[in-house]
Amino acid sequence: MSLTPALRDAAFRWIADDPDPAARAELQGVLARAMGGAPGAAEELADRMAGPLTFGTAGLRGPVRAGPNGMNRAVVTRTTAGLADWLRAGGHTGTVFVGRDARHGSEDFCRAAAGVLAAAGFTVRVLPRPLPTPVLAFLVRKHGAVAGVQITASHNPPADNGYKLYLSGGGQIVPPADREIEAAVARVPAAVSVETSADWLPVTDAEVDEYLERVSSLPKGTARDLRVVLTPMHGVGGQTAVEALRRAGFTDVRVVRSQAVPDPDFPTVAFPNPEEPGAADELLAMAARENADLAVALDPDADRCALGVRQPDGTWRMLRGDETGVLLGSLVLSTVDRSAHPDPLVATTIVSSSLLGEIAKAQGARYAETLTGFKWLVRAGEGLVYAYEEALGHCVDPDAVTDKDGISAAVVACDLAATLKASGRTLLDALDQLSVEHGVHLTDQVSLRFTDLSRIDALMARLRQNPPDGFAYEDLLPEADVLRLTRDGVRVVVRPSGTEPKLKAYLEVVEPVADGVAPARDRAAARLAELRTQVETLLG
Repeated sequence: MSLTPALRDAAFRWIADDPDPAARAELQGVLARAMGGAPGAAEELADRMAGPLTFGTAGLRGPVRAGPNGMNRAVVTRTTAGLADWLRAGGHTGTVFVGRDARHGSEDFCRAAAGVLAAAGFTVRVLPRPLPTPVLAFLVRKHGAVAGVQITASHNPPADNGYKLYLSGGGQIVPPADREIEAAVARVPAAVSVETSADWLPVTDAEVDEYLERVSSLPKGTARDLRVVLTPMHGVGGQTAVEALRRAGFTDVRVVRSQAVPDPDFPTVAFPNPEEPGAADELLAMAARENADLAVALDPDADRCALGVRQPDGTWRMLRGDETGVLLGSLVLSTVDRSAHPDPLVATTIVSSSLLGEIAKAQGARYAETLTGFKWLVRAGEGLVYAYEEALGHCVDPDAVTDKDGISAAVVACDLAATLKASGRTLLDALDQLSVEHGVHLTDQVSLRFTDLSRIDALMARLRQNPPDGFAYEDLLPEADVLRLTRDGVRVVVRPSGTEPKLKAYLEVVEPVADGVAPARDRAAARLAELRTQVETLLG
């Protein structure tokens, strides 16, 4: 493409209004190359100017780069100014907590957000160092803050950063607040003219300690004989997780050294997401070497938790999010204080396994399914005691953290694993027992990554126009951009990702256990493989 006058002028205006000299120089360089006709420069400039970033499933996410379609100081400044205006317009004044992870730009963006909020008249409390996202969510709820901002891109690729927003009560924003805040941001003047202040207060170590004390109190069992190997995957959760486990009584915890220290380049993993193939290889290798009982992987901001287990043949594998989800859900329901929660509710999403519903029914509890994202799960209803999503998010203590929390999930998982070990059983044995009681529920995912986001929209449109034969078809528009396909014992849910440039299809098959778990699982696996092939063909 060629550089248009409109694109050129928009870039000049953004450069003039950007308060960051480094970002101005960066965008000037792209503009100069585009004006000189350098190959690809006009396309890059158009992409950078195609913003603004919008609130997706879990806040803003984007590459760290200059321009409105990236994470940079100007974008953070204007976003926070819009947030401040929206809060004040709604009569919400008081304390706002601001935290960060250790990604590129996080410290700068954290200071920018804190400065704007302080100048807008809020009491701003800034976390003292890079800390897990659940710590911020806990503090927002514990101290009755009106909002919390965490600078993080969670498990996104190294080039990205993000802006996660919590409101009063500690939950993430939901419509219409997201669109209202975006409208407020659009009315904010140039970032260079937004007032800032350094009048904020640090969160004390004693306040961070409140989170650790709460999490370490969660185990209900008494067994503590458990060897754990853990990786924070180059993120900020390692030190906090080890301390939480230590306080809970799990002292034999060994950390993958090559991934122990926060590193924004994530050098040992292609994508710092425990879901991604190969991401947990170093964890599982160390678990085998150390003869561990349990492997634990946190994502970089520690709001997700994945578990690895030793199989009967001695090899190790990661549990799927659904497997961990039903194990923790079953434990929470079996140990919940019915005097405090006489009518408990558990929840998962429309793309997660349906097994949690069967477990809830058997234990006399209520069950709900929501749209994807913890912003919906934590609002599933009164009496919520547990929620999970298949993407490794678990909320085991919604009274304290109304969001997913990988560290509290790890503590509760260790409680379960140690209790089972004391009786000569494993997590896999517990999964087998659930299969005997409720049938084998196997899940899988087909995930397609795109550089051209328009292709995702085109695929969804094609599926709507030509739904596959042999399935009952349900379109969740306008509530959500989701297609659900079902037939006896089979379910497929197709949706664009809300945090990454992906189209995802979530598969589930259910097979009754009539002649033993192993034969039923073999039949289910064969059906799931056949379904996966069918879906891959369907998506092209």
